Amino acid sequence: MMIERPAQLAFNPAHLMRGFGGTYFTHAVIAFVFAASAPVAIILTTGQAGGLSQADIASWIFGCFFINGLISLLFCLVYRQPLVFFWTIPGTVLVSEALTHLSFAEVIGAFYGTGLLMLALGLTGWARKIMARLPMPIVMAMVAGVFLQFGLDLVSALENGFSIAGPMVAAFIVLSVWSRAGRLIPPLIGALLVGIATVAAVGGFHPTGSGDILARPIIQSAAFSWPAMIELVVPLAITVLAAQNAQGYAVLEAAGHRPPVNAVTLACGAGSILTAAVGSVSTCLTGPTNAILASSGERQYHYGAAVLVALLALIFGLFSPLFTRYMLATPGAFIATLAGLALLPVLQRAFIASFKGAFTMGATVTFLVTVSGLVIFSIGAPFWGLVIGYGASRALERADFRTLDEA
Repeated sequence: MMIERPAQLAFNPAHLMRGFGGTYFTHAVIAFVFAASAPVAIILTTGQAGGLSQADIASWIFGCFFINGLISLLFCLVYRQPLVFFWTIPGTVLVSEALTHLSFAEVIGAFYGTGLLMLALGLTGWARKIMARLPMPIVMAMVAGVFLQFGLDLVSALENGFSIAGPMVAAFIVLSVWSRAGRLIPPLIGALLVGIATVAAVGGFHPTGSGDILARPIIQSAAFSWPAMIELVVPLAITVLAAQNAQGYAVLEAAGHRPPVNAVTLACGAGSILTAAVGSVSTCLTGPTNAILASSGERQYHYGAAVLVALLALIFGLFSPLFTRYMLATPGAFIATLAGLALLPVLQRAFIASFKGAFTMGATVTFLVTVSGLVIFSIGAPFWGLVIGYGASRALERADFRTLDEA
C-alpha cells in the first residue's frame, strides 16, 4: 500500500495565517465548541455509568483532545486540508454498554486491539474492501440500537429535570426552525448556552472542592480477554471506518478536498494505540467538525481553521481535569440532555440508513438483539447483533446480497 504524498511540504506561514481570520476563525470556534460540548458529555455519561473516577475520565478526555490534537496539527500542516481527528462517538456509546459487564482494563485491552487491527487494514489496503462487503444497513442498525438509550435518557431528563432540560430542548427547536438564527448559533451550541444559563439560575452547579488544573494523564493498565476483544474490537473498528471516517471523507470530498484515505486509516490505528495508553476510546477522522470547517470560504485556506481547532484541542486537553470537574458539577439532566440532543440527528440517520432500502430484515434483527442487552460468553449485545443480524440476512435476503456482490 502506498501512503499518499502531500502536494507540497514547504511551510508557508503567510498562507497559513490567511486561514486564521474572518469566516475561518468563526468556523474554527464553532467547530471546536461543538466537539468540546455534547461529545464530551457523552464521555462523562459513559464514565459515570462505568464507575470510572474523575481522574480516569480526565485522563480519557486528555487523550481525546491532546493526543488527537497533535495528530490533527501534523496532518493539517502536511496535507494542507482540514483533517481534524478526534474520537469515535458511536464507539464511546459501545464502551458504555461494555462497562456494565467488563472491567475498564479489559476495555482498554480492546482499544489496543482495535488500533492494531486498523493499522493492519491500513497497511494492507483491506479497509475499503471489507467495508464494501459489509451491508451498511446492518451496521447502522447496530449503531441505532446502541444509541437508543441516549435518546431515552433525553426523554427521562425532560420528565425528571424539566426545569433544565425543557429550556435546552426549546432552544434547540427554535434554532433548528429559525434558520437565520441557526446559522449564527448552531442549535446544539444554543442548547448548551441556554443550559449553562439555566443551571446558573436554578443553582444547580456544585463543584466538588479543588483539584488538578493541568492534566496528569494516567497510564492505564490493560487486560487482554477474549470476551472483550470479540465484543469490542470489530464493532469499534467498524464505527471508526464506516460510521466516522466515511462521513469525514464524504464532507471533505464534497468541498473539493482529496483526503488521504490510506494515511488517515494508519493515523487512526496509531492514534488509537497511543490514546488507549491513557484510557481513551479509538481515534477517528471527525465528520461534523471537518464539515463545519469546510462549509464556506476558499478551499485552500480551510486547513488554517483546522489548525486553529487543533491548537484549541491541545489547550483543552492540557486543562482536562478542570473542565472535567466543572462538567461533572452540573446536574445529570444537563449532561443527559446535551448528549441526547447531540445524538438525536445521528439516531435519526441510523434509522433511515437501516430501514429505508435493502437488508431490512437483517437490520431489524440486529437492532432487536442490540437493544435486548443479550450477553453470551461474556460478550455483549452489539457484537451478537451484528452476527445474528448478518446471519438472518444471509438466510432471508439472498437477493440483496447478490445485488451487493454484483456492485
